[in-house]
Amino acid sequence: MAGAWWRQWLSRFDPPAIPDVLWRRTLSACPLARRLDDDRQNELRRIAAHFLARKRFHPLAGAELDDRLRLLIALQACLPALRQGSTGLRGWREILVYPGEFKVRRSHHDEHSGVVSEADDVLIGEAWERGPLILSLADVQLDLEQPWDGYNVVVHEMAHKFDMLDGAPDGVPPLPEEISRRDWIVAFQRAYDHLSNDVARGRDTLIDPYAAEGPDEFFAVVSELHWSQPGVLKRADPMVATLLDAYYGPSPAPY
Repeated sequence: MAGAWWRQWLSRFDPPAIPDVLWRRTLSACPLARRLDDDRQNELRRIAAHFLARKRFHPLAGAELDDRLRLLIALQACLPALRQGSTGLRGWREILVYPGEFKVRRSHHDEHSGVVSEADDVLIGEAWERGPLILSLADVQLDLEQPWDGYNVVVHEMAHKFDMLDGAPDGVPPLPEEISRRDWIVAFQRAYDHLSNDVARGRDTLIDPYAAEGPDEFFAVVSELHWSQPGVLKRADPMVATLLDAYYGPSPAPY
């Protein structure tokens, strides 16, 4: 009911529609959106218009953005919000776009020695709680060129954004009423533990080993698979695949 109220309130402030020429040109360059049925494409177009009106893009370090690139990022960011609508996009405003990989200074604490050191992590995407979404433009474009390889940096970081809607990321985003929170926690924890065990033993895994970094990264990585390689995700863990299908809606990717 709250989601319906929020969508009704937003409809009072509908932004200008995305121009037809820009929409068609951009849709043709985004395979994930292009494969949606007409109803979901229309919903995506509506949500993307809200996204563009309410988010601020900041190109950094020489990155160049035009209307088409902004819309391409918006389409991929809004795909995961098709089921919940614009409510899933609340709580943050800024999108920082670098031309390629970027560095973030981190503090690392050695639990054995107690020594704290600083080092630069090289990233292609990052999401801050109630802060910006940060993207590598080169990797956004690579995902558009290779849409079915199991990776999508925008989807990955948006999964973190959804996860952060109720606080620190833990792999359990706010769920619609039709999805049992208990079922989600049990299924995802079991799948995460299984993957972590396989990675620790050096076994090959269908899910990227990076997902074993933590429950939050597991949710983000399997979200990428849902949109890009749902058949692989279903083979890796049918229950997680079913829950993501209910959470995000059917994937447009070929099996």
